Amino acid sequence: MPEGEEKQAHNRCSWALGSQLYREYHDHEWGVPVHDDRKLFEMLVLEGAQAGLSWSTILNKRQSYQQAFDNFEPELVARYDERKFAELMNNPAIVRNRLKIAAAIQNARAFLEIQQQHGSFDTFLWQFVDGQQIQNSWPSVGDVPATTSLSNVLSKTLSKAGFRFVGGTICYSFMQAVGLVNDHILPCFRWAEIRSMRELERSRGIHRT
Repeated sequence: MPEGEEKQAHNRCSWALGSQLYREYHDHEWGVPVHDDRKLFEMLVLEGAQAGLSWSTILNKRQSYQQAFDNFEPELVARYDERKFAELMNNPAIVRNRLKIAAAIQNARAFLEIQQQHGSFDTFLWQFVDGQQIQNSWPSVGDVPATTSLSNVLSKTLSKAGFRFVGGTICYSFMQAVGLVNDHILPCFRWAEIRSMRELERSRGIHRT
């Protein structure tokens, strides 16, 4: 590979350069379309836990969150009682915020309601983008918005359904994380790779509404 092409292939969004953990998350997860309900619930809880904190804090605690919240199985989390709540509040490996922990439990219950109404949370969520990832083309990280009109619509819909910690900014971070939008910047090597995933789904006729 010519030197110039090799350099371009390793360009990343600047936010991913802070640590190896950030790079791995950026290179393998962020922006990849997610259709697994358990994973969607995990990312929704983690994005809510991030509010007011850095994403690196949550990534560093992610394994502990998975252990503390029964691998984010919504059916289990929805049944958490006061004893389990107290256990979580005393767990130093996660963010011990009373409102955020209570929100995770409430969100599991709301999540199950959405599954009952729509068959899956995946079906419910992807209807907001007509079943296909939004392909953005930002020149730099500074051009990427913190919230959009669509994330605000999602926020209002989730709030009405009983979800908590789902403001417009949190919802947009969630949309970015689970691939409803491709917000890798144009110079980033993952931009083209994520776009190719979207085109492959389209060529196979995969269209979720």
